[in-house]
Amino acid sequence: MTTTSIKLSVLDLVPVFNAVDASTALGQAVKLAQTAERLGYTRYWVAEHHDMPGLACTSTEVLLSHIGAKTAHIRLGSGALLLPHYKPLKVVEAFHLLASLYPGRIDLGLGRAPGGTAEVSLALSGNFLENVWKMPELLKGVTELLQGNYSYEGRSITARPVPPVSPELWLLGTNKKSAAYAAEFGAGYVFGQFMSDVAGEEVLQAYRETFTPSSLSPEPQAMVAVGVICAETEEEAERLASSGTTLFQQEGSAEAKSEPVERKLLVGTPESVKGKLERLSLLYGVNEFIIVTMIPDYEKRLHSFELLAQACWSS
Repeated sequence: MTTTSIKLSVLDLVPVFNAVDASTALGQAVKLAQTAERLGYTRYWVAEHHDMPGLACTSTEVLLSHIGAKTAHIRLGSGALLLPHYKPLKVVEAFHLLASLYPGRIDLGLGRAPGGTAEVSLALSGNFLENVWKMPELLKGVTELLQGNYSYEGRSITARPVPPVSPELWLLGTNKKSAAYAAEFGAGYVFGQFMSDVAGEEVLQAYRETFTPSSLSPEPQAMVAVGVICAETEEEAERLASSGTTLFQQEGSAEAKSEPVERKLLVGTPESVKGKLERLSLLYGVNEFIIVTMIPDYEKRLHSFELLAQACWSS
C-alpha cells in the first residue's frame, strides 16, 4: 500500500443511532476502532459528554481501556477529556494507568467545554465557569504531573503508575484562547474545524508562533478535526449529509455557505474528499486530520471511513 503525506485519525462521539441501546452503541465503537486499526488510521479518540441521550461515552478512560484490550497498535486517546470537571492528579493517574497497560499508544486530549447542560455540569463538578477560569492552573498541574515535577503544599507527588512511555498531551479547541493554552504549556493542538465557523489559519499560526517547547513536545504539533461523509457517488454522499441527525446540518443553499462553514463538513466521493483534505493540508500546514463522521447508520458510517482510507492510501 502506498501512503500519501496525509495521516488520518478517528474521532468517535460514540453516537446512539436508531434507538439502539448503549451496549450496542459501545460495541459499534469497538468495531470502528478495530476497523480503523486495520485500515491504517493513526489514532482512535473518543469524546466525553454527559446526560446526552444520543451519545454513549461519559468516561473516556473506561472506554479506552476496553478498546485497548480489543486492538493491538492504534493510538488511543480522549478527544476530549473535559479538564475543568476534574483534578489534575486524577486525570494523569488514569492516563498513566492506560499508558502502562498500552505503552506508547496513549494520547491525553484535553478540552474546556462543559459537555452537557448547566445542570449536569453543576451536578458533576460544581461551578463550571469558576473551574474554566482555573484552566491555566489545571493545565500547569497536568503538565507537571506528566513531567514528574509536581508538588502539593510542598510535598512531591507522583501520578502512579509511572508508564514506560508518557501519554502525548494535546489540547482541543476552536479559537485562539485554546491555541494559546496549548502553546504556553508545550502541548499539541487540535483545531476543531467541525465545530467552528471560523477558518483555522490564524488560530494555527498563533499557536505555532507562540509555542513554548517542553519535554512533552519540543516542537509544535497540530491536527485539524473535520467532518467527513464519503459515498460511492456525490448524490449518495449528499443524501447522507442531509440527514437531520447529523451534527453538521447547515442552513441555506450551497451558494450561501461561507468557506469556513464549508470546511466543517467535507462531503463527496472518496476522491473528491481526498482532494479537499489535500487542499486543507496545504492551507493549514498540517498533515494529520482527525475525522468525525455522523452518518446515522453504523454500517454506512463504517463504509465512509473505509472509502476514505482507500482513496488516501491506495496507489
